[in-house]
Amino acid sequence: MSWTFDRAAIRAFRFTSKRFEPATGEAALGYAFVNHDGTTSPELVERITVPGAPFTAVQPGSADFDAAKASAVEAALRLLHLVAGVSYYKAAAPAAIECPEGPLDDATADFIASVYENGLGEFAYRNGLDLRGYLVWPRGGAARPAAPALGFGRWPAAPALGLGPDLDRRAAVSGGGSDPWPFRALVAIGGGKDSLVSIEALRALGMSPTVAWIGSSPLIRACAGRTGLAQLNIGRALAPELFAFNREGALNGHIPVTAVNSAILVLAALLTGHGSVVFSNEHSASYGSLIPGTGEVNHQWSKGWAFERDFAAIVRAQVAADFDYVSLLRPFSELAVARQFARLEHYDAHFSSCNRNFHLLGQKPTQRWCGACPKCHFVFLALAPFMPKPRLLAIFGRNLLDDASLAPEYDALLEIEGHKPFECVGEGRESRAAMAALAASPAWREDALVARFAATQQPLLDPATLRLDPLLVPQGEHGLGTARMEVLRAHFGA
Repeated sequence: MSWTFDRAAIRAFRFTSKRFEPATGEAALGYAFVNHDGTTSPELVERITVPGAPFTAVQPGSADFDAAKASAVEAALRLLHLVAGVSYYKAAAPAAIECPEGPLDDATADFIASVYENGLGEFAYRNGLDLRGYLVWPRGGAARPAAPALGFGRWPAAPALGLGPDLDRRAAVSGGGSDPWPFRALVAIGGGKDSLVSIEALRALGMSPTVAWIGSSPLIRACAGRTGLAQLNIGRALAPELFAFNREGALNGHIPVTAVNSAILVLAALLTGHGSVVFSNEHSASYGSLIPGTGEVNHQWSKGWAFERDFAAIVRAQVAADFDYVSLLRPFSELAVARQFARLEHYDAHFSSCNRNFHLLGQKPTQRWCGACPKCHFVFLALAPFMPKPRLLAIFGRNLLDDASLAPEYDALLEIEGHKPFECVGEGRESRAAMAALAASPAWREDALVARFAATQQPLLDPATLRLDPLLVPQGEHGLGTARMEVLRAHFGA
């Protein structure tokens, strides 16, 4: 019997199946919608492919089968199945959730409810929905057994570092051994400045991570190749029915992509022998857009500290007790990361933080920077105080701060008019401090938007809030621990 998407007829969202094939490296994640009359949609199957198969260590019956590792992979697959479902759930956003395998344990239910409610915050706002307390997750299942340690190496304790004014980072971390870091790490690379700063920080500290990305972006592939490091390109194919449902009136909008990618990379790390997954999300990612009458809506919630903390904890509790999931840039602001990137020139002709390059659908920029989106506007502003003007203009191909037509867009970034855009951009205080620094710069102060800021906006602001220095030092909570924090502080010169 044929099935037609009708959101009003849908009662529940169902997690139908999950499986991993060690021989091919393919994970298949199944979902479906259930109508009020009991009919179900065709199964929506997403496929994730991890290079390097066959993975005989998790294949029962193989000579090198490792039961503990196989159990960890199964737990990671379960977590991925639940997190990745957010891409499909949003099409109808029903209240009821069905898990045919049985109710979730409370810890998993609490975590996954947070991912859907907070990660779909922008989606809910744009679609006039309120998901908080709305989704009914089946819970009360038996607690998951505590995950064992799989023997991954750990970062060294702080006293072993012997930090001094002339820090020898390689010897300080490794004790002079041939392997400067006691585990292998997958570093997520997205083609933008942030992941490249992390990669080069790890390289400077004596580490040779594997750079990993998901999907087929030529831009990310070029950046990954530019690093000269080992690469892992993971395939991800969404269920084709989802696009058909979109044409039939399904709800659409932003999802917590970093949450999905995090779960994919944990699975991939286990399969490929990596004990750590490293992201490059800054302190600024934890702060959303403040909307009158609504409150805070964070476009990049799954890049924030709350997600990192909770995801790392559930991976250690349910997948592997010694697995390391962390954001290397968590204590640093967007401006601190921009300053660090400006010290690199190796990627000027290759990187792009313009999100239009990575949209699944729609027109892509003809160049690496569209110059019209909030991400382009913010990255240009963030780099300008730290980078010679000719170099920045060569990267972007134009001077965005000398275009008076962009005044409303920059006012939003400054949070002087309206709220911060729904994009992965820094806080308003960072944009204001960067603009104030440019207003004092002979190279920039005559550009249209900088001159406008100095004449009409800066006089109304407290000068103490426009200083760059307080935004360039580490701040806030992070999962790095003392040892990593100290070597990164020294590397950043913060």
